[in-house]
Amino acid sequence: MRRRAAEFRRPARRRLSYWICLLLGVFVAAGFVLFVFQHHHQDRLEPPVRDKVPADKEILRETRNLDQELLNTTSFARQLADQMTLAKAYVIIAKEHNNLRLAWELSSQVRNGQRLLSRAAVRGKRITPEEAHPIVSRLAHLIYKAQDSHYDISTMITTLKSHSVALEERASAAIVQSAEFGKLAAEAMPKSLHCLNIKLTEEWFRNPSYRRLSEEGRNLPLLVDNNLYHLCIFSDNVLATSVVVNSTASNADYPQQLVFHVVTDSINYQAMTTWFLRNEFRGCTVEVLSIEGLVWLNASFSPMVKRIMSAETQASYFAGSSKDQSRETKLKDPNFASLLNHLRFYIPQIQPQLEKVVFLDDDVVVQKDLTPLFSVELHGNVIGAVETCLEAFHRFYRYLNFSNPIISSKFDPQTCGWAFGMNIFDLVAWKKANVTDKYHYWQEQNADRMLWKTGTLAPGLLAFYGLMEPLDRRWHILGLGYDSSVDDRLIESAAVVHFNGNMKPWHKLAISKYKHLWEQYINLSDPIIKDCIMH
Repeated sequence: MRRRAAEFRRPARRRLSYWICLLLGVFVAAGFVLFVFQHHHQDRLEPPVRDKVPADKEILRETRNLDQELLNTTSFARQLADQMTLAKAYVIIAKEHNNLRLAWELSSQVRNGQRLLSRAAVRGKRITPEEAHPIVSRLAHLIYKAQDSHYDISTMITTLKSHSVALEERASAAIVQSAEFGKLAAEAMPKSLHCLNIKLTEEWFRNPSYRRLSEEGRNLPLLVDNNLYHLCIFSDNVLATSVVVNSTASNADYPQQLVFHVVTDSINYQAMTTWFLRNEFRGCTVEVLSIEGLVWLNASFSPMVKRIMSAETQASYFAGSSKDQSRETKLKDPNFASLLNHLRFYIPQIQPQLEKVVFLDDDVVVQKDLTPLFSVELHGNVIGAVETCLEAFHRFYRYLNFSNPIISSKFDPQTCGWAFGMNIFDLVAWKKANVTDKYHYWQEQNADRMLWKTGTLAPGLLAFYGLMEPLDRRWHILGLGYDSSVDDRLIESAAVVHFNGNMKPWHKLAISKYKHLWEQYINLSDPIIKDCIMH
């Protein structure tokens, strides 16, 4: 075959491949230059970041060193802190000894030391000897001066101990004083209640029809009908008794079947009778008796009456003079002096024809129908009550003197206590067990007031010992007269809430969060209430 000449072999295509290779080489070289430049630029920026972390660590290390210095017994910071603590104690002692100049100098150096420690903490460095020496030496000189003035450690300990004892005595006195003031406030009758009693008594004497209606209502057959539901209240507080009756009737399914037996004293009898004659509480029946009308309740029958009517008690209670001050205080307790509080032990004698009754204190509010309580099985016991021994201090040893062999030989100090205020009584079982005679026995044993203090709960625990049937806690919730932290759910579920304590709902010192429970049952439509209570 014939070959082509050399000048005719496509020289243009060969030159194009050369240009492509050249361009690729240029791009590769440019990429390498950019990579090197970028890597070098990052290396220049990274060192400050790496230097920042060690700096932070150094500051923390210096701060920790300052804390360690305060714990170090040989450091200036520790020596300064110890001197400042001692100087503060000497400041107090110097002031008590009227050495005000020394107290001022010590206080000044303590402030200087506090400023030095603050500056050292801010800068994160140790205190140098040049900084600490002036303050340390000056404090040492002042402390030596204080010790030379007999402000030594033993003097300081004695002084501080005497201060501690004095503060404890003042605190104890303040607690006692507060309790006494609380009792006085609880015993005092507010002006509004006094106004109510006066206006009702005036109306009694001004309107003869009230006396006639009172006489006619004394012999009603329903007062002794055991097919009805009978409730007893013993009180000299008209408004409080009205709230108990109104709340019970308002929450009853059949209020016409309720019969209330109210006993009061001769001073409030006319006002109490007038109030319940002029107001109707959903058709329930209210009988009002005077304690003076209970002729059988005399000194020959009741040891309690005999003690109250004794010449010594009368002189102590009314004249206020007694050789035994502790005895005088006990006898002046209104719970001891008022027979109304002790009538709960004479219910079978007050209502001899009744078989079962519910007893209510005048500081309770009824929130549910109480008629099912009459169907609660007592299993032969006399009283149904809610136990209060969820807390340890509500056991027998809290109320009775178990150092006396009369008590310790017959009762267990860990026996669970229970509450008066809302109780169901089986009067038939009461008479069989002679509970009133047991009450009289224990009152005679306690003639010297050595078995229990005043009140009715302690003799109740003894008289009804072994005769109490525990009730469901929801029947009776206590504490609204002293405890502001009673669970709202307990209050809402309770059949009866009890304002036991000094903060009664009719006083200004009542716990405000509970007061509405009581106030909602005041008959605000009555004109006398408007004149006395609302104004």
